[in-house]
Amino acid sequence: MSIRLTENAASHIRKELAKKPDAVGFRLGAKKSGCTGFAYVVDYATEITDNDAVFESNGIKVVVDRDSLPMLEGLELDFVKTNLLNQGFEFHNPNVKDTCGCGESFSV
Repeated sequence: MSIRLTENAASHIRKELAKKPDAVGFRLGAKKSGCTGFAYVVDYATEITDNDAVFESNGIKVVVDRDSLPMLEGLELDFVKTNLLNQGFEFHNPNVKDTCGCGESFSV
């Protein structure tokens, strides 16, 4: 299993983790949502449970719940800035078969 953060994503996450002293890593997952089936969930992990898998990428602990693992295997997470106002995570997921028109949900 592998999940990779680009250096841009890792740099952004590192800055945000520094503001959260109780965070032990970056949580990434998927939940049922939207018109296509699933949506990505990003958060800061404050604990690691027995139901979590932990990956290391560019010095960041990436915590993924085991239910989300099959949907996220091989994912690359980037952080992009298109201008001063528009920035955010960009998901490159080889498992995605379809996305909704607005790009908020996906199916595998």
